[in-house]
Amino acid sequence: MTAVVLATACALVYGTADFFGGLATRRSRLLAVVVLSQFSGLALVAAVLPALPGSPSVDALLWGVAAGMSGTAGLLLFYRALASGTMSVVAPTTATTSAAVPVLFGLVSGERPTFTALAGVVLALAAVLLVSRGPKGAATATATAPLLSALAAGAGFGGFFVLVAQAPHDAGLWPLAGARTVSITLVVALALVTRRTLRPGPRALPIIAFAGVLDMSANVLYLLAAQRGLLSLVAVLVSLYPATTILLARFVLRERLRGLQVGGVVMALAAVALIATG
Repeated sequence: MTAVVLATACALVYGTADFFGGLATRRSRLLAVVVLSQFSGLALVAAVLPALPGSPSVDALLWGVAAGMSGTAGLLLFYRALASGTMSVVAPTTATTSAAVPVLFGLVSGERPTFTALAGVVLALAAVLLVSRGPKGAATATATAPLLSALAAGAGFGGFFVLVAQAPHDAGLWPLAGARTVSITLVVALALVTRRTLRPGPRALPIIAFAGVLDMSANVLYLLAAQRGLLSLVAVLVSLYPATTILLARFVLRERLRGLQVGGVVMALAAVALIATG
């Protein structure tokens, strides 16, 4: 039950972080959003690291570095897709792909959820597909390039979920510190090579910092959930985060939702209940 609660909270926080990240990319350049949000997330980890149990090790840091490389690729592609595509289409497309990778990995590696929990997994994946049905015309309004970026971003996020879950359970938040450090290094290097500015747009810095803090908070919740539950169940619960993103997009940006999307949100709640009871 603890893993279910943590994973569900993670989905809520991830969805909110992605919403604010999408807003930030509409006001600032992509690399500026990524780097500055990553710095704010690293600051959060540095602040709470001494207060939580765990010790650094070579294995923990290496898994964190690998996860950071995968997650950074996913984040760059995802923010690019959000900036050029329809938020209520891009986010669920990414989520579906990011869920498939760790769920398949967990099942192949020997995890055997109960029948009720598996039914919840199927329902959750169906919910994500329904949520991904954007308003009429969204499919044509979203060009091929943003859609492909969303799919690739999902693969990167899925790799992050798998890799960070492999770190030793006694490592605390050190894998996340390693992941965030390497991600900042990669993006700053990319900015220098491409001569892109890291200066945020007007009045964008608070939004960027807030998105970064939320993203890292969600990472912490995911790591704790993965240490306490099956990866195949935790990952699919986390993949429900687009429900939060599209609801925020609906009420803040006035993006229209179809009845199928509303039904997808209801199915997502049912899926959480099935997995929790399973």
